Amino acid sequence: MTAPPPRGRPRGKVRRRLLPRPRVMLGVLLLVLFVGVLVVQAYINAEFTGDHAETEVGDQAHVPAAVLHGGPIVNTTGGQESTTSMPPKTIALTFDDGPDPTWTPQILDLLKKHDAHGTFFVIGSEVARHPALTKRITAEGSELGLHTFTHPNLQRIAPWRRTLELSQTQVVIARAAGVHTNLARFPYSSKTLAIDDTNWKIVKDAGRQGYLVVVNDLDSEDWQRPGVDQIIRNATPTGDNSAIILFHDAGGERSQTIAALERFIPMMKARGYRFTTVTEGLNGSIALSKSAVPALPVNPPAARSDMWRGSAVIWTVRLADGLVWSIAGLFLVVGLLTIGRTGILLLLATRHARQRRKKTWSWGPPVVAPVSVIVPAYNEKEGIEAAVRSLACGDYPDIEVVVVDDGSTDGTASLVERLRLPNVRVVRVPNGGKANALNTGIALARHDLIVTVDGDTIFEKDSIRNLVQAFADPLVGAVAGNVKVGNRQRMVAAWQHIEYVIGFNLDRRLYEVLGCMPTVPGAIGAFRRAALTQVGGISDETLAEDTDVTMALCRAGWKIVYEERARAWTEAPTTLEQLYRQRYRWSYGTMQAMWKHRHALFDSGPSGRFGRVGLPFLALFGVALPMLAPVCDIMLVYGLVFWELRETLVAWSGMLALQLFTAFVAFRFDRESLRPLWRMPLQQFAYRQLMYLVMIQSATTAMTGGRLRWHKLHRAGLVPRTSDVEPIGRVAPEVDTWPSTRGHAEPEHPAAGRAVAPPVPAQSPTGIGPDDLGPEDLPSAGSPPGGGTGPVYTG
Repeated sequence: MTAPPPRGRPRGKVRRRLLPRPRVMLGVLLLVLFVGVLVVQAYINAEFTGDHAETEVGDQAHVPAAVLHGGPIVNTTGGQESTTSMPPKTIALTFDDGPDPTWTPQILDLLKKHDAHGTFFVIGSEVARHPALTKRITAEGSELGLHTFTHPNLQRIAPWRRTLELSQTQVVIARAAGVHTNLARFPYSSKTLAIDDTNWKIVKDAGRQGYLVVVNDLDSEDWQRPGVDQIIRNATPTGDNSAIILFHDAGGERSQTIAALERFIPMMKARGYRFTTVTEGLNGSIALSKSAVPALPVNPPAARSDMWRGSAVIWTVRLADGLVWSIAGLFLVVGLLTIGRTGILLLLATRHARQRRKKTWSWGPPVVAPVSVIVPAYNEKEGIEAAVRSLACGDYPDIEVVVVDDGSTDGTASLVERLRLPNVRVVRVPNGGKANALNTGIALARHDLIVTVDGDTIFEKDSIRNLVQAFADPLVGAVAGNVKVGNRQRMVAAWQHIEYVIGFNLDRRLYEVLGCMPTVPGAIGAFRRAALTQVGGISDETLAEDTDVTMALCRAGWKIVYEERARAWTEAPTTLEQLYRQRYRWSYGTMQAMWKHRHALFDSGPSGRFGRVGLPFLALFGVALPMLAPVCDIMLVYGLVFWELRETLVAWSGMLALQLFTAFVAFRFDRESLRPLWRMPLQQFAYRQLMYLVMIQSATTAMTGGRLRWHKLHRAGLVPRTSDVEPIGRVAPEVDTWPSTRGHAEPEHPAAGRAVAPPVPAQSPTGIGPDDLGPEDLPSAGSPPGGGTGPVYTG
């Protein structure tokens, strides 16, 4: 009988997801939210520019002659095809494109002053923004008509949207003023003589929906601002003719309109004209014709269902406006932060680089004290041999390497033992986490200068020597080395290479000058034993143990410095899923460390300095700026789709140029080839979006008190230099030059040494203990190599 498969193991082929499902859901929700808001905002702001082009008058063969030469009120309801004019010596003042909070109140005041009423053909989106002003129009005896929701050219949009433009305006009027209107005026319309076959179909369709279409007899052309006298001449009827006259109460500066009406209304009243609304004038004409058609009510009450629908539309507009204004405000904040950060970064980093490159620069007398190198390792078989060889065979005079095998299940410890290197010891401990492994190694180390290294990291021959020279200064408690991406041939790793040089290595120069280095990277860092003892060793209270201990050292008054010549080559994640997990842990762990050390804000002395300089700087530029940075891409997409393409591209190119300049400076400081920078524009559109999700989810996890577990990264080992491999840029130095001992049953070298230490108890104040973790959840690295939360941007 065949044994059943182990419980929980998939029976078929495992299909790997690009990203874990929760991240996909979060990303999709955010994408849908922002896209929805931007589309709604673009719609209500009439930014679909193709909808607003005027069209020439076309063929009029199917337009009845009675309509072409008739009055300005066109009635196609109930299958009719008739027009109506105002009664003799009657003027209907009509105002398009409002309500406007600046000009509409002035026009209403003027109408009230001269005992006149008007008809306001309103834009639905503006009614939604100014419902109280809309209510005032009807309360003071004037009338409302529809001028669509977003002012499109109805000839250029689909029939379903024409209906929507009118119905949405109707319902927001119902909610704002509690009334219904039977009048509609199409944008870009003029007189009946301009109605062509295309427009006639639209007019008849509006009639089937119950609307009377209103054009005009006279156009004041106030929108051209030709001067008050010319506006009055354009609006004055000839003889005693009646007229529906077109003015505007929005859409631009309307002071000439106000001044012209101030003179026009008294002048026409003196000539015996009366001013009325369109509906009142229509009723007057019906009465004069002695028709059986009933009079239409002015501003009839709206149906309650329309009022409810109008509420939904108004709140949608308010929400879209609010979010877009928030995005615009954040865009301004991000821009200021980016420019400020870039200026500070370039100024202080340049100062640091110039200082270090002076021929007279020195930390002090050469440091030759023995060094203990601690390598915590959990299932690092792919890279542990190369890593240990690079450490043990450095050019420093006295190096002790202590490999702490943290309960590995892949034979990591055996591989190290078979190297038979005389200055390497292996310490086996039950699995207890990275902090526990580090503390065990430090406790068993023989020397007072401690170097900590990740098990996947390769040192250059002079890295340890360069790293510890800073200890010539007795105030230096820790030194951060220069982390390099060793597998940068892959695109995802190459993007990280750019990020390491710009966002980490350049930042470290800045942090040293400010005296608030937040992280000595786990991949390459050096400590005084006395400094570690003072702060209680490596804490396991956060997932970023290296950031945690560095902050503690800063608060204790120790100097933390950066040594660019001490290079370590690490293997970066090569898949988006692995990258996401790593950065998620980095970001969350750093937030934990910042929260843990928050009391430094209120301390005095070195702790207070770190709290009032380092923490705010890290919070502002390491957390807030990366979290707000997506608004730049949002505004780019919005501009490309809805705004002027040329101006948007110019603005984006300017920001990219700023980033490229910062990158150029960073790469020159690090003596790196500039070739990888051709990938930077693509990085802006792909890599950064992933980092946005990392920051947002990390912050969400932190604020909701969620629990994050370690995730072991899958390693392939760094590729050494060979004659048939053309590296892209620099790669890790080749260290695999000894004959392989893997699989050989040779006797153990007497100098190799092996100690089996008792486990150092790991505290779990966060509620996460070893029993909560599976093998795939255990640590490989704690924090970003340069400090901060991982994704750091310069623009």
